[in-house]
Amino acid sequence: MKPVRIDPEAEQELWDSVDFYESREAGIGMEFEREAREAVQEIQIDPQRFPAGTKGTRRLVMQRFPFIIHFAKLPDAIWILAFAHTSRKPGYWQRRM
Repeated sequence: MKPVRIDPEAEQELWDSVDFYESREAGIGMEFEREAREAVQEIQIDPQRFPAGTKGTRRLVMQRFPFIIHFAKLPDAIWILAFAHTSRKPGYWQRRM
């Protein structure tokens, strides 16, 4: 398995979302974080399983929360580009490539 690297802006998106959900209901932010980390593990195990996106990226659509994890498979790692809320402007994260 290749190591996973998370773009600093994607990491910030993750924690901002954890904080947002936690402010709405105690514990739900941590549930979001756990599900996001489990999704990243699924990506690490079999990145080819997920649909291809633009410019060589792939995406995992989270089941419970309205987020898409965009990532790229590099020669030496898997790079998480975004934890993108589905209501956010599409493609905003592509500049991170």
